[in-house]
Amino acid sequence: MFVQEMSPFHLAFPVDDLAAARKFYGGTLGCREGRSSERWIDFDLFGHQIVAHLKPRDESPGAAIENRVDGHDVPVPHFGVVLKWGEWERLAERLKAEGVGFVIEPYVRFQGEVGEQATMFFLDPSGNALEFKAFKDPSQIFAK
Repeated sequence: MFVQEMSPFHLAFPVDDLAAARKFYGGTLGCREGRSSERWIDFDLFGHQIVAHLKPRDESPGAAIENRVDGHDVPVPHFGVVLKWGEWERLAERLKAEGVGFVIEPYVRFQGEVGEQATMFFLDPSGNALEFKAFKDPSQIFAK
């Protein structure tokens, strides 16, 4: 069941360059910045609190994996937000205009079927994978 009123989630994730994270999340994605220090930055990601924490590259990075989904190699782990269809389209256009390289280009999957959704994957400057998606019918977010 899709719930219209949700509590915001909180996610903390590693970055290796806070200035690059600030430019990407604050500039490219348009996230409002909250509190920050020399080691972390809070961002408002479509009403959700994400926190970029400095973790220099020489501190044992975790190994990412890929899972084959719908003919694409999906990076794991990844995070993102389910947007309204129009918001997703505007974000995709903004990312293209900013020259963001996509891991998986924006496209619509399950077209005309239950769970029809638009999706795109890209990386932040520290290599964290993000997926932003939108459902044609938001009530089908958990449909089988």
